Amino acid sequence: MKTSNGSTYSINHDLVINAAIDKVFEAITEPKHLENWWPLKCKGTPRENEEYNFFFTPEYDWYGKVTEFEKGKAFHVKMIKSDPDWDSTSFGFDLKKDGDAVQVSFWHIGWPECNAHFKRSSFCWAMLLNGLKNYVEKGIIVPFEKRE
Repeated sequence: MKTSNGSTYSINHDLVINAAIDKVFEAITEPKHLENWWPLKCKGTPRENEEYNFFFTPEYDWYGKVTEFEKGKAFHVKMIKSDPDWDSTSFGFDLKKDGDAVQVSFWHIGWPECNAHFKRSSFCWAMLLNGLKNYVEKGIIVPFEKRE
């Protein structure tokens, strides 16, 4: 099911992280930091056109390609090998300094349907982004098996 105008569905979340912009950017681009709030394991080089491996379980061993990388400003990924619902999607983080904090605009676009997986992913992203905030601000690492 597409929207009435034939477009796809999108997930959007905004949050403020009280930290230096470089610290936030590292947390969303560096595999060793991504592992502390999102996948179980991660490999990739933070650079445009590079491939990232987001490993959650053997059944969820996913890949994405960096489509935009601008230090301290933008990190965008197009999924290339994942779940059928995710394969048509891209996600990204756009950062903007706001005093001593960082405004994070997160988006995950290109969902073909507003199905249960889309709705669950939207909820999971909200929970994971809260985990990102707590990781960057307070050093809290939620064990992988307790992440949404």
